[in-house]
Amino acid sequence: MAETQTADVREIPYTDATGAEHTLSELGDRAVLIVNVASKCGLTPQYEQLEELQRTYGERGLQVIGFPCNQFMGQEPGSMEEILEYCSVTWGVSFPIMDKVRVNGSHAAPLYKALKKAKNVEGAKGPVMWNFEKFLVTPSGEVHRFRPQTKPDAPEVIAAIEASLPA
Repeated sequence: MAETQTADVREIPYTDATGAEHTLSELGDRAVLIVNVASKCGLTPQYEQLEELQRTYGERGLQVIGFPCNQFMGQEPGSMEEILEYCSVTWGVSFPIMDKVRVNGSHAAPLYKALKKAKNVEGAKGPVMWNFEKFLVTPSGEVHRFRPQTKPDAPEVIAAIEASLPA
């Protein structure tokens, strides 16, 4: 499993759906699974698996966080209010959905600029390929990257999560 050490990623600010600024370090020693999400994508059913991960591992120290992104064929066109309602009503999402972000390009969110330095299992780093790319940030700041087609409940994702949970 590829991993990249970027301890400072836990200190990079990001914005929640209300406009408040946060950092991953505020979550203490929790492992954080960051996913760029979209409501009108063929991979949108991954919301169900992401929610299951939050329910299964949340009490053990995992936090799933969704970042809506409209950069891939306009698959997240709604307002934040529409996105939050869709996630809650359609998928029963209980994990936090942050403010919409750009994940690629010169206007990418600072957190994503840092996350993209992580290599995936094939050793590739760089731009986010599509919606539902997953980044697992360990309490020590290591980043494990999983491409969009890798399901949230894939054995390699589960193994990385379990290895990252606080003792």
